[in-house]
Amino acid sequence: MNYQKELDKLLAQLEKEERVPSLLLHSCCAPCSSYVLEYLGQYFNITVFYYNPNIFPESEYTKRILEQQTLIGQMRVKYPVSFIAGSYDKDSFYEMAKGLEHVKEGGERCLKCYELRLRESAWIAKSGGFDYFTTTLSISPMKNAARLNEIGLRLQEEYGVNYLYFRILRKKNGYKRSIELSKEYGLYRQDYCGCEFSVRGGKNG
Repeated sequence: MNYQKELDKLLAQLEKEERVPSLLLHSCCAPCSSYVLEYLGQYFNITVFYYNPNIFPESEYTKRILEQQTLIGQMRVKYPVSFIAGSYDKDSFYEMAKGLEHVKEGGERCLKCYELRLRESAWIAKSGGFDYFTTTLSISPMKNAARLNEIGLRLQEEYGVNYLYFRILRKKNGYKRSIELSKEYGLYRQDYCGCEFSVRGGKNG
């Protein structure tokens, strides 16, 4: 499937119909969400869902969620952006990671972490009556966008909520633009993805 063509067709159709669907956007951090909000904010009523129980330590979690809220308050997009804070349920992350603590960054533990966060997003989207859900995770070149889309499509079938393909942002220099926006808004850019296992690898999220 050509994700870019599919998304381009959808956005063109929305403009033609003058329709503005609701989108639950799972955000991993403010920097990754910046360009996503700038770009998709032209077409959707976006609610940012901050659900990242993987983040370690708690002080880092607090810093990142406050940065996300600050960005939402500062950015000017076509349609208002809302915010939902998910629970900081660390136990769910450690239960998911059990037995995978020493797996290389980007491996099976990370894929399960993608699903943990996307599944919660799909459930919130279903419960809240959103038209679409997606995640900012795939904007980072360090994340597996193809696997994220696979997980999203599977959850789409399971929960009955449309998953918005997101690989396009990488092809449209979305990551580069997110760096520019981070500088413009003075955003804190972390030097590791989030969990205590990624601290060892120093992987930027």
